[in-house]
Amino acid sequence: MTNLLEAIQSGRQSKPPRVLLYGVEGIGKSTFGSQAPKPIFIQTEDGLDEIECDRFPLAGTFDEVMAALKTLRDEKHDYQSVVIDSLDWLERLIWDKLCQQYGVESIEKVDGGYARGYTHALSLWREVLDVLNLLRSRGMVVILIAHSKVERFEDPESSPYDRYSPRLHKHAAALVKEWTDAVLFATRKLRTQTEDGGFNRKRTIAHAVGKDGGERVIRAYGSPSCVAKNRYGISEELPLSWSAFVAAMSTN
Repeated sequence: MTNLLEAIQSGRQSKPPRVLLYGVEGIGKSTFGSQAPKPIFIQTEDGLDEIECDRFPLAGTFDEVMAALKTLRDEKHDYQSVVIDSLDWLERLIWDKLCQQYGVESIEKVDGGYARGYTHALSLWREVLDVLNLLRSRGMVVILIAHSKVERFEDPESSPYDRYSPRLHKHAAALVKEWTDAVLFATRKLRTQTEDGGFNRKRTIAHAVGKDGGERVIRAYGSPSCVAKNRYGISEELPLSWSAFVAAMSTN
C-alpha cells in the first residue's frame, strides 16, 4: 500500500485558470475569450460572426456540445484555450436533454416535478466539467461565458438587495461558481450624481465614464452589486481584457 505521507504535495502549483465571465449583452464577453491563448470556441448561441476566432459549428443539442469537448480531449490539436459561449444557452440544451430522456415537455415535469429536474441537471453539468478538468490538466485555459441577470439576495446580515449574477438556475450557478477559479463580472464604469428633482426631492443619475457608452471593466471581487470571486488575490477593478486579467493574476 502506498504511503500517503510520501504523496503529500507542498507549495503553489501553477495551473491554467478556469474563468466564468458574465455580463450584459454586447459588452465584450466573447471578445475577452478570443484574446486568450489560441482559443477554440464551443458555441451554443449564434453571435460570433464579427469575431475573428476558431469555433465548432453551432451546437443545437447537449450531445453536440459533448462531442466537441471530447474531440478536444481525444484528438491531437494545438489549441490552448477552450471557450464555451454561452453557459445559459448550454443550460437550455441540458434541460432539453433531460426532457427527452424523461419524455416530458418541461424541466419542471422531469421525474414527477417538485424541482427534481434542476437537481438531475447537475449530473449533466458535471459531465461537462469533468471533460473541462481533463483539458485543463493538459494545459488548456477554460473560459465560460454567461449573460447576467438581476436577482434578489436575502442577506442574513442586512436588508435584502438586488445584485447581478450569472443567468443560470441557482443549483447550476452554485456548482459552476465553486468549480471556477475566478468569477468575473463585466460592466461599464459609471459615475453617479445627485441632482435636484424639484419639490424638495433628490434624484441620482448615472453617467458613463469614458467613450462609447462607458469604459468597460471587470470586477473580480464580490460586492452587494454583483457576484464575483477569484483565487488570485485580485481586489481592484480591471479593464475588460484578457491581458489585464493575466497581469493582475501575476502580480498578486
